[in-house]
Amino acid sequence: MRLYKDNQFYEFQARLAGYSFVAGIDEAGRGPLAGPVVASAVILPEDIVLLGVRDSKKMSERAREEAFSLIESKAIGISLAVVSPQEIDKVNILQATRKAMKEAALTLDPQPDYLLIDGIHPVDLPIHQRCIIKGDDLSLSISAASVLAKVYRDRIMCSYHSLYPYYGFSSNKGYGTPGHIKAITRYGPCHIHRLTFRGVL
Repeated sequence: MRLYKDNQFYEFQARLAGYSFVAGIDEAGRGPLAGPVVASAVILPEDIVLLGVRDSKKMSERAREEAFSLIESKAIGISLAVVSPQEIDKVNILQATRKAMKEAALTLDPQPDYLLIDGIHPVDLPIHQRCIIKGDDLSLSISAASVLAKVYRDRIMCSYHSLYPYYGFSSNKGYGTPGHIKAITRYGPCHIHRLTFRGVL
């Protein structure tokens, strides 16, 4: 008899090994030309059901917003960490992403004793961890973190739209769409553009 749900296999394995607080970690905003990178860490209850929660990129905006509230209400612990475009330019996007993930793990309450991380890069912390390629599809905890990071970052970009309306941040969220590239060409980059990214300068 199977003792775990398909999208909670890695959580099940960690708990079976004796870990109590298993956190999923994911980020949003590695690819855009503007705005911060955001990471989230989430600890879910063992028997939780979150219907429809998966890789945030495969969910509609409305579904993500609804899932954000659901995850907030049901999770044991959640955290979010934001690294600015200026920091991204200073240290590069990979290091900025790892920094955001580390901060998300450190500010999580309760503190995790095991991390499930989307991708191939571990977090620089003395905590047992496992990197999972396509983890946002395979682990519910990572999927939940993916949703929180994506929704939170989208909200940040929508708030920037009122300050810099020419770039269409409310719709493109900082990604290099044709309209966004055209606006950069016409008006130049603004304060939240990543100046080290190709297409900005």
